[in-house]
Amino acid sequence: MALFTVEHLTYCYTHNPVLQDISVSFEPGMITALLGPNGSGKTTLLKLIVGLYRPQRGRVLLEGHPVLSISPKQLARRIAYVPQSHRLSFGYRVLDVVMMGRIPHKPFFFRYTDKDEQAALDALKRLSILHLKERPYTKISGGERQMVLIARALTQGADIFIMDEPANGLDYGNQIRLLACIADLADSGYTFIKTTHFPDHALWISDRVVMLKEGKIIGDGPTTEVINRASLYDTYNTHVDVIELNDGGRICVPEELHPVNDHKKVAVVF
Repeated sequence: MALFTVEHLTYCYTHNPVLQDISVSFEPGMITALLGPNGSGKTTLLKLIVGLYRPQRGRVLLEGHPVLSISPKQLARRIAYVPQSHRLSFGYRVLDVVMMGRIPHKPFFFRYTDKDEQAALDALKRLSILHLKERPYTKISGGERQMVLIARALTQGADIFIMDEPANGLDYGNQIRLLACIADLADSGYTFIKTTHFPDHALWISDRVVMLKEGKIIGDGPTTEVINRASLYDTYNTHVDVIELNDGGRICVPEELHPVNDHKKVAVVF
């Protein structure tokens, strides 16, 4: 059984369709990247998957059960949603933010226990950010905040991560560290569905790519099969070569910036 099944999903803002009769399924234990230009419906699809939006037509199933029939607390025990930007106005300690992941497992009135704190510390240690535990969340970098949110999701006990542009606004080093963290967690059995504007990021870590344009799926399958010159042109209306490197990896080289005819030479340089 698929983890998520999206059946004939249609969603409109006012009278403008954002998603049009989308049907797609997502398997557990995989990293799936949603690629597409701005306004293609990527973020809307994520919010429908986690039950934040109600579709005008169609439905989303989690292991065969309609997402909208599952209580928010039950969903939070399985799914961690990480939006594009997350800011807290109050300077909670990083440890406090991570412990908030235990809330779906608590009654209305509760106090955190030593077990809750240990779970948060274990998550911070796993992500190599234990040194941040006493720092105010408002005073750490964007890359560190993303790692803290992943630690909170681990403390939450979620096994499904829904991430909207997780590398957005991060410098190159933090992008690499974040992607390496996602790949490591996926190797441990966690499921990731994430949007990205970077085909390279999908090539580096994603098992599968779903390409969206104007609210429709125009490509779906294994990453190395779906991301190619033709599909990138169809999606972004720009010429991009996908070049295989000597070690088997692949990179995207925009033709407008690097007009190169000898692909073998590029593979050696990169």
